[in-house]
Amino acid sequence: MTTPVCTTASSAAVPPTSYTSFSSYVRARGPVLLRTARSLTTNPNDAEDLLQTALAKTYVAWERIEDHRALDGYVRRALLNTRTSQWRKRKVDEFSCEELPEPTGLPLADPAEQQVLHDAMWRAVMKLPDRQRAMVVLRYYEDLSEAQTAEVLGVSVGTVKSAVSRALGKLREDPELSPVR
Repeated sequence: MTTPVCTTASSAAVPPTSYTSFSSYVRARGPVLLRTARSLTTNPNDAEDLLQTALAKTYVAWERIEDHRALDGYVRRALLNTRTSQWRKRKVDEFSCEELPEPTGLPLADPAEQQVLHDAMWRAVMKLPDRQRAMVVLRYYEDLSEAQTAEVLGVSVGTVKSAVSRALGKLREDPELSPVR
């Protein structure tokens, strides 16, 4: 653990001899105090930050502490007070409640039913005339735009629009694709 360096205006009033005694205190008691900080947090990095903050507060008050035999108690109190302040300031993003706020959603479709629908759709597409089938496959299976489909087939965009419209009409009328009622 590194020795904290305070550059605040209030720490500038601490005499250099105090820094020496504070530094030797931190070297001697740092590991014990770090264990105390780790017992207050779940994250080791947060524990180090907590200890650094508590030691900075202790350094500022170093000259006012009359009994240097009670320094561990002073630092522990600073650790606890700092951690309590952090806990109070934290933003709570989640709240427990009786009902789950998320909708349950739609039940997942049966994979066998999905395969049956996929096969029926492909059979219906295969019944289309070659030109319409090519345009439907390029537009909806290959996800090309109307302009890209027209370019691939060497036709105008209007031709693609009208042929795809007629093909979709035929697919809507296919009895295999009619919803079961």
